[in-house]
Amino acid sequence: MKITGVDVHVVNLPLLNPFTSSFETKTGETRTVVRIRTDSGVEGWGETMWGRPVAALVRVLAEDLIGTSPFALEAFHRKQHMVPFFHGYLGYAALAALDVACWDAIGKATGQSVTDLLGGPVRTEVPLTALITRADAPGVTGADLPGALAEHTAKVVAEGGFRAVKLKGTTDVAGDVAILRALRAELPGTDLRVDPNAAWSVPDSIRAGIALEELDLEYLEDPCVGIEGMSQVRAKVRIPLCTNMCLVRFEEFAPAVRLGAVDVVHGDVYKWGGIAATKALAAHCETFGLGMNLHSGGELGIATAAHLAVVASTPVLSRAIDSMYYLHADDIIEPLTLREGSLTVPTGPGLGVTVDEDKLHHYAEVNAKEGDLTR
Repeated sequence: MKITGVDVHVVNLPLLNPFTSSFETKTGETRTVVRIRTDSGVEGWGETMWGRPVAALVRVLAEDLIGTSPFALEAFHRKQHMVPFFHGYLGYAALAALDVACWDAIGKATGQSVTDLLGGPVRTEVPLTALITRADAPGVTGADLPGALAEHTAKVVAEGGFRAVKLKGTTDVAGDVAILRALRAELPGTDLRVDPNAAWSVPDSIRAGIALEELDLEYLEDPCVGIEGMSQVRAKVRIPLCTNMCLVRFEEFAPAVRLGAVDVVHGDVYKWGGIAATKALAAHCETFGLGMNLHSGGELGIATAAHLAVVASTPVLSRAIDSMYYLHADDIIEPLTLREGSLTVPTGPGLGVTVDEDKLHHYAEVNAKEGDLTR
């Protein structure tokens, strides 16, 4: 079986509500979708972060896949080993698009799910985290905001069956602390996390972390910038620290462990360059006694299915994962269903999902008109 062609599409899909973090507010998501075609008629689908810059790189890298087997992933990655160095996150994202498409094709060719190809399921349901931002209380500010967000979050948890909640933090450190106190008072039995996306200074991170210790947070994610800064915070604060910003490639793993900078690492198939790399990250975390979870970069159904396969086959990924999947207003596959705060792992061949090509082309046309929404 040889790859004969690669199709690349960039799509824009709307979110149900605006999503705010410390660096942006977005109302939709731009993703790059890939299909590989083979001489046996088997097709494989992939999807990755961001839009046109990634898509352009995917098209370049795809030239090295034509005429090779989808099974020859190790050779492909070895050949592209400098792509992340020169292109950073864009390089990892482009590699992951093609990587996931190959895994989908391998599964379809062998009649096996990607979960089974990765070692088989250790779980069949994957819990998601309820993601909360200040945009969830439109028009509410000041002293009224914590209570309004706590009320909204309690409703989301009750309706969706979520067991974990993550607040996207801002540069307003004191305001975030007040919101977390309100969330804990409203949801005493729920796992609680906060992610300022490195928007806090080291001193503010230490002060806020000490103030938050009484709330029994599951972890504090990326309060400040860098391994050195995180290590200073971890030395002063008893809350476990999580990252998907200061440890984002294997070269940073040893320094982070040596300096004691993190307790939990957020992996991501699309930020780490593929499925095997994410599984390798899990092995590193287990070896050094670190926890692991999955970051979300706005995955639609294809990418979410790949994340579910990784979680289903990886024992260390035992927490409720981050996923923006349930926040999208539509999808380009037959939708995955959220039940009691969890997604069921697909069991069909490959990723186990079916692409709706009419929707794919529709949302590609939307991107052609609007341009990229996320970069």
